[in-house]
Amino acid sequence: MPGSFSDLKVKLFADGADKSAMLELYQNPCIRGFTTNPTLMRKAGIRDFEAFARDILSSIGDRPISFGVLADDLDEMYRQALQIAAWGANVYVKIPFTNTKGESALDIARELSLEGLQVNVTCLLTLDQMHAGVNALAGGAPSYVSVFAGRIADTGRDPVPVMKAAAELVHQHPGMELIWASPRELLNVIQADSIGCDIITATPDLIQKLGLIGKDLVEYSRETVHMYFDDAGKSGLTLTGLAEREVLIGGMRGVE
Repeated sequence: MPGSFSDLKVKLFADGADKSAMLELYQNPCIRGFTTNPTLMRKAGIRDFEAFARDILSSIGDRPISFGVLADDLDEMYRQALQIAAWGANVYVKIPFTNTKGESALDIARELSLEGLQVNVTCLLTLDQMHAGVNALAGGAPSYVSVFAGRIADTGRDPVPVMKAAAELVHQHPGMELIWASPRELLNVIQADSIGCDIITATPDLIQKLGLIGKDLVEYSRETVHMYFDDAGKSGLTLTGLAEREVLIGGMRGVE
């Protein structure tokens, strides 16, 4: 068991779209890069994608940041990818494995990668998809393969064997890195590191838990009891004690 996050080799990328949180995390040397997506942007109330991205890039220009295309049409995906890549040298353009119709976008990813764009093929869940994604990016510019391990786990499947196989595939190609995307718990960081995964994304909530890595469980147990005790007092929770109950019961019997 590692004593702290600094003992791990896996790189941590912050996942989010809140500017203040991103800039705060940028001050943390443990954060090696950033990712975002339209769902996170929607939660953050962002309407102007390009304005948001350029604003962030004006402050974060020395660590990789992944921004995804918005289009569903394959030709428009290509055009948007060129536009997004031009925003900064540290930008990786996220291309989904397919569009909403199930049409593969890997030809687009391959073309972009061979043209020198840094591509992040995303939304992969099966080993077949991983094989195809790796083959599409092979021989191109530096790239990421993002496997949504958390979504695999959401279906009741263990993502570790799949991620281990994905790491073996990716590491056959210099300049290509595997991302463990959508982790669900701190244990996933340890798992990602143990199988040689290059990168794991994490939300601010998960990042806040990094200090728990290697924590003494006996101490943690006592702290948990302390938390319950404090919260009971703060909530004003009460329970009639034994002596008080005897007085009450005796009084009731006297009434009888």
